[in-house]
Amino acid sequence: MSGAARATPRRLVLLGHPVAHSLSPRMHAAALAAIGSPLTYEAIDVPPDALDAQLDALVGEPASGNVTIPHKLRVAERCAELTSRARRAGAVNVFWVEAGALMGDNTDIPAFATLAELTLGSPPAGERIALLGGGGAAAAVLAAVEQWRQCRVTLFNRSREPAESLAARFPVVHDVADSAERAVRGATMVVNATALGLRDADPLPVPIDQIPSGAAVVDLVYRPLGTAWVKAATAAGLRARDGMEMLLEQGALALERWLGVPAPRAVMREALVRHPGASS
Repeated sequence: MSGAARATPRRLVLLGHPVAHSLSPRMHAAALAAIGSPLTYEAIDVPPDALDAQLDALVGEPASGNVTIPHKLRVAERCAELTSRARRAGAVNVFWVEAGALMGDNTDIPAFATLAELTLGSPPAGERIALLGGGGAAAAVLAAVEQWRQCRVTLFNRSREPAESLAARFPVVHDVADSAERAVRGATMVVNATALGLRDADPLPVPIDQIPSGAAVVDLVYRPLGTAWVKAATAAGLRARDGMEMLLEQGALALERWLGVPAPRAVMREALVRHPGASS
């Protein structure tokens, strides 16, 4: 980064739309108490047309924070400087202020790698990955996958243009499918990087009976006892995890970025286990 003095944040925030479901405030409140910080962490619901004004206000405070759906791409565009991984993803989930300017990072990338390894039981290699989604979360997944050995991705998004754009940026994408069912054919890992599963009424990202036997299922969404998709996959005998461990790891890395101290991961995990919420 620039090397300029980082402003000590006056508060920590989460920007998204919606955000009422998020467990990040619980997790970070526990972490801040554990390290003896007086800072607070607040979720702010920001409609897309209000995002620029909100960012301007946060820079002026100054504040640091997280970014979630649907703002990760726009915040990256607003940053004066990005870490190399945020620049590669073109998406930001962590921001802070240096010398009056907005800075951005993407801790989703290493956090997804942690989640994938936990799901598989070993470091990913040679995987045929079906990736569902075309936004900032999907970009972070691709930025992680391109660092793995001999992996390839088939991508599907309901709107084809974002998927084509990601395929042009990430050579690890070998095909853009015209349906989720076609995307998962022959897959050894299926990743949901869409918002499907945030609400009870949502359909499954792809029917479980379409997923190849033996494939691993990774859902970036999380719910109290697992998402409906993960529960159905587990019942079918598939290895499956939701995004809880990814939430924990990206949050821990964010805290270390903001405050320069080791994150109390055990405390953060306990806060998530003791206070299950909806999803993030």
